[in-house]
Amino acid sequence: MPAMHFRVRWPDQTETRCYSPSLVIKDYFAPGTCYPLAEFMASVREALHIASERVRAKYGFACSAAMDQLADIEQRAARWATQPDAQIEVLAFDE
Repeated sequence: MPAMHFRVRWPDQTETRCYSPSLVIKDYFAPGTCYPLAEFMASVREALHIASERVRAKYGFACSAAMDQLADIEQRAARWATQPDAQIEVLAFDE
């Protein structure tokens, strides 16, 4: 199963390299695109859950690394939850 990393820029201009156990992230995001925080979070939740389930289908157990990554993203995103104009930029895919 091809894993990948994707890089995002947060509203404070910090960057994070994130992990996905599947290329499904590419179905949800485009490099160089900014997404409203709520849209980004809905998409990343769905994509990482799908990625984890793909691991389950292949190996018989969910991907804890995908869920750990999602927890980290959730924690970071919480900082801007009260800012209605918060944008997350997907910078690149690293395969």
